[in-house]
Amino acid sequence: MTNTSTPAAARSGATWLKEWQPEDAAFWASTGKRVAYRTLTVTTANLMLAFIVWFVVSALVVRLPQIGFKLSTDELFWLTAMPGLAGGTLRLLHMFLTPVYGTRHVVGLSTLSLLIPAIGWFYAVQDPTTPFWALMLLAFAAGLGGGNFSSFMPSTSLFFPKRLQGTALAIQAGIGNFGVSVVQFVTPWIIGFALMGSTAFMGEPQMMTKAGVTSNVWLQNAAAIYVPFIAVLGITALILLRSVPITANFREQFDIFRSKHTWTMTSLYIMTFGAFSGLAATFPLLIKQCYGGLEGAPDPLAFAFYGPLVGSISRVLAGPVSDRLGGARVTQWAGIGMVLCAIAVPFFTTPTSLDSFPYFVAAMLALFFFAGVGNASTFKQMPMIFPPRQAGGVIGFTAAIAAYGPFFFGLLFGWSFGAFGNPNAVFWGLAVFFAANVFLNWRLYARRNAPHPC
Repeated sequence: MTNTSTPAAARSGATWLKEWQPEDAAFWASTGKRVAYRTLTVTTANLMLAFIVWFVVSALVVRLPQIGFKLSTDELFWLTAMPGLAGGTLRLLHMFLTPVYGTRHVVGLSTLSLLIPAIGWFYAVQDPTTPFWALMLLAFAAGLGGGNFSSFMPSTSLFFPKRLQGTALAIQAGIGNFGVSVVQFVTPWIIGFALMGSTAFMGEPQMMTKAGVTSNVWLQNAAAIYVPFIAVLGITALILLRSVPITANFREQFDIFRSKHTWTMTSLYIMTFGAFSGLAATFPLLIKQCYGGLEGAPDPLAFAFYGPLVGSISRVLAGPVSDRLGGARVTQWAGIGMVLCAIAVPFFTTPTSLDSFPYFVAAMLALFFFAGVGNASTFKQMPMIFPPRQAGGVIGFTAAIAAYGPFFFGLLFGWSFGAFGNPNAVFWGLAVFFAANVFLNWRLYARRNAPHPC
């Protein structure tokens, strides 16, 4: 690891800052604060786009059968799961990138790579004969957005002093997570008209049949609307961002795996972000599968965006609370809340009428709320346990593993519906897993006289 500026500055010129001492009060006041918050602003905007692209498939799959795509329930869950598989796998690569290439190039070029899935889905949804394997490849490509998190967040942790890292990381991740709500909220509206007023340039509409009613939709708009934002923000990152002169090669960064805390924090983050991302990706299909067969069934996308929205807001708000009270204490209460919610949801997943739908939504939103709180508090814990460069690596690794949430949740819910006709087995299993993590956090970090308070 290198903490001085000379090697980094010599190899990349203006890309690397000459010095970076955020714990020095004078340096922070004169230089550090301005650069750190500029980096936070630009990187957070790019992270929101990354989440939008990562979850755009979850907003599309519920519409594909309605415009003529011949897809089974299992295939729909596979399409929902695939961005999670890609996101988790790509995060394992991204966790190493910032100390090697620096914030500027990693954020800028990673954002520009999102043009691949955005443009690909623009064309694919216009042809109902697009083969399933091609849709799966595009769903995997959407995982490029999921991968970005594990380089963007460790990068941000390097810019802030420890006393502010809980707040900074909660702001970035929380606002970034808003991308999930944005894509699920914007999609039903944006597909209702021709973008730019031109079917010649933006494609012809599709005929959507829903509840026996046929209407025109432009499903390609759901991806096309983000293309100019991706280009502008990616270029902005390359122009405005700089990189902290803390460097390490790939081999040096493997030292984090020798610490037991890497593995315990990974389990805690799977509980929080794994649940958030997995449920955010599958919430629309859960509504459709549980309540879609009832008379007057709700539109999944009219409600699904509330879950990620609640989780994102709670993550932002829990950051300063974690800085004040300690991450482990906040994680403890968040985990207990998640256990109770996971137990409550199955009571409302096999309805006989829509009367139970508000209770189902309320239980799910409460689960999203506590997951968001835990997302913020666990990210406060990691910088307190590890030194800066290792903390960045652990943040990247835990985020990588937890990013498999959409993949595993998609597979598990698909299996549960196929085997039992409902998702209850998954929620019972989650309750047990959450409870085990609550005990782990209490034993190591949260109890009085804990061996590693954080």
